[in-house]
Parts: sequence; C-alpha cells; structure tokens
Amino acid sequence: MLEDLQKRFDEAATRHGVPGAALAVWTGGELVEVATGVVNRNTGVETTTDSVFQVGSTTKVWTAALVMQLVDEGLVELDRPVRDYLPEFAVADGAEKSITVRHLLTHTGGFDGDLFEDTGRGDDCLDKYMAFLHGAGHVHEPGALFSYCNAGYCVLGALVARVRGTTWEEAMRERLLKRLGATNWALLPEEAILFRASAGHVGPEGTVFPSWQMPRSNAPAGSTMCLAPRELVRFGRMFMAGGVAEDGTRLLSEESVAAMRTGQVDVPGVSGLLADRWGLGLELFDWGGEVFGHDGGTIGQSTFWRVAPGADFAIAMTVNGPGFMGLLTDVALPLIREAAGLDVPDFPVPAGTPEVVDLTAYTGRYDGPALSYEISEADGGLDVTLIPGEFMLKAGGAQVTTRFVHYRDHSFIAAEPEEGRHETLTFVVEDGRAAYVHNGRALRRA
Repeated sequence: MLEDLQKRFDEAATRHGVPGAALAVWTGGELVEVATGVVNRNTGVETTTDSVFQVGSTTKVWTAALVMQLVDEGLVELDRPVRDYLPEFAVADGAEKSITVRHLLTHTGGFDGDLFEDTGRGDDCLDKYMAFLHGAGHVHEPGALFSYCNAGYCVLGALVARVRGTTWEEAMRERLLKRLGATNWALLPEEAILFRASAGHVGPEGTVFPSWQMPRSNAPAGSTMCLAPRELVRFGRMFMAGGVAEDGTRLLSEESVAAMRTGQVDVPGVSGLLADRWGLGLELFDWGGEVFGHDGGTIGQSTFWRVAPGADFAIAMTVNGPGFMGLLTDVALPLIREAAGLDVPDFPVPAGTPEVVDLTAYTGRYDGPALSYEISEADGGLDVTLIPGEFMLKAGGAQVTTRFVHYRDHSFIAAEPEEGRHETLTFVVEDGRAAYVHNGRALRRA
C-alpha cells in the first residue's frame, strides 16, 4: 500500500470532497509522508507535508506529558488535590476540594467540560479562565464516571504554568517541542504564519470558516496548537521508546510513560472512534494489540493519531474540512490493518431488525454546556433532538433530530449514517432510570 499511498490519498480526497490533508506514517523503520489539496480554498495555496494544521484535542496528550514531567521531578503528585498546586481552582459545587490531578488527566473531575470562554490574548488568560470556572456546573462526583472535559485540561495547563513559573506555551516550547526535535509547529498565530497554515473549511461545500484564531484560554485543551503530521509521529515514537526522543534526550521517565499507557477508566458505550479506556491523557484501543493515541478537532479541521508499539508503527492524519471520515475509512484504517497487522474494528452499524426494548427509562431532556438533547419515543426507537448551545451555534451548528434504534444493553445507534458513520449514544442507568446520556461526555438528565 505504501507504494501507491500518494495515489490512494489523492483519489480518496477527491472522492470525498476534501479541501486539503496530510498524512505521515512510521513503519518498517522509515517515515513516509503524503499531502493533497490546498490549505485554503480562498488562496489556493497547496498543501505540503510541511504544512501545519490545528490538531485540536490531540494537544491534551502534550499537556499531559508536561504534567508527567512535573511528576517525574517530584513537583506534583497525581493523587493530591489540584488546589495544592493551584489554590484558586474552584467549581460551583465545592467539589474542587477532592478533585485530584489524576481526575483531570482521566476526565473524571465531574464538572462541566465544554466551557470555551475567551479570556483574551494576554499571558494571564489562564488565570482569568480559572476565575471563570468558579461557575462550572456539577455533572457527577469526582472519580465516578468518565466524561470528556476540555476545561479540566485548561486547569492542567494553568497548573503547569504555575509550577513552572511561566506560561503554558513557553513550557511547551522549552520542555517538549524543542527537546523532542520538532520543527513544524506553532502555538500562536504569529508563529503559524511562518508556515503553510491550514484554514478550516465547513459545510457540505467546504467553504473557509471566517475565523481562524481560537481562544488562547483553551490552548492546553487544544484550541491553538498547530503541527505537521510528522510531529505527531515523532511524539508517538518518543512514547514507543519509553520517553526518549530520537536524539537520545529523555523527556519522560519509563514509569511515567507506562502510567500514561495504562488504563485508568473505562469509557461507557460503543467505542467507534472513541477509546475503550483512557490512560493518563492517552486514549487506549482494543485492536488486537496495544494501540494508543488521541483524536482532535477544531472548527473545520480534524486530526487522527494512533501508535502501535508492538508493530513499531505510528500514523497521523490531518484534514481541513469535510471528508475526514472518508479519508479515514478509505486510507488510514486500511493502512493500519495492512502495515501494522492490527485487527481494527469496523464502525458499528444498526441491526437489520433492531431489538424492541422498553424506552420509557430513556426519554427526557439532558443538558450540558455545549448542547442539550430532547429524547422522545418514536416508532420503536428514539428521536434525539440536538439543541446546540452558544458555542456550537457560533461554529455553525444547528438543531437537528436523529432517529436512534437499540444497539445493545443501554446503547442506541443512529438509523442512518452521517459521513459513513452511525453515531451512538449510551445511557447510564441508575435505579432503573437513565441518569445520563453519554456521547463521550456525560449529559445529566434535567
């Protein structure tokens, strides 16, 4: 497959209407890179393997690595309260007294996560974000449940900045990016402009989204970091090498790398693109051998990153608009199967005749800061109406109703695919009634 990778990548991008994309893969002891399309349809600038893309939440693993460096140096303990290092950290229900560093790394802190407040471009943006978080709502008790939490990683970024006595960006540059040997990266717009920087494209036609810069206050969770795919492969190889960069520089202890790669919490529901378990920052996948990584997305840009140590294999793919799922299913996943020999599962699909179950436990309204669901019975299934919050509306989201049918246990699956994938939802049932609906995040019943 590697011999005709460029041809397959070009053809798949054309078939799925992808504006631009790049892919890097480490296999057989060598790095192979391809790119296709343009970084911006308005300018027509060609995508190259040097182009940098916003990598979104893949950034969280980099932030986790900065935290684990502090652990290695004895400056932070995973099971101590975050407030021991960041006294101003607080949330609405007072749970901050028992929220530990480990809770934040594993998305089990229990407070609202999709809080994208813009607190300005200054070096004090994370301090201001900490003050904003005092109003963060309660989702569940700390440690009780996995619920993806962007806000928790902003707190971790603030912790790193406080303990290091600098900014998150400077810690990232000096402690990770430069020591790793990375070259094609940017953390701020004034750095990104030095590269072929990708713009996000949205909508069925893939038009350029009119705003590129995202809030610096959310940088540790994924709002600003830009990378060429090769840098994610380089990062993955550091984990495969037990914390050592290509030039022999040790970035993490073997103990910290092992802890990051060890499951800490199960993820409810049907995995699909999501992990089966979460380590300390890393997503962990049951693919017939050890596989870890993380996905990411900003407005109009998507990132896929997987590492398989047993096969000495790492892959990263970035796409700047619609068609991401098409490139994933046509190119990236087959490449993993062929080059790494892994049993990558197919995406879940509805049964030909879905089982009929009692639906009364699931209907109702479930609320989160980014979106809400109104769920009602309909023809033996569930009509799930997504109601976008303020941030989703600004990003072009709209209210939409989707029919779901029973999949297994308390999980349901969309009857029709979107971009080749059927969405799934899982209900967390307590005392015979759904307390949460889970889509990677836990939305509490209103």
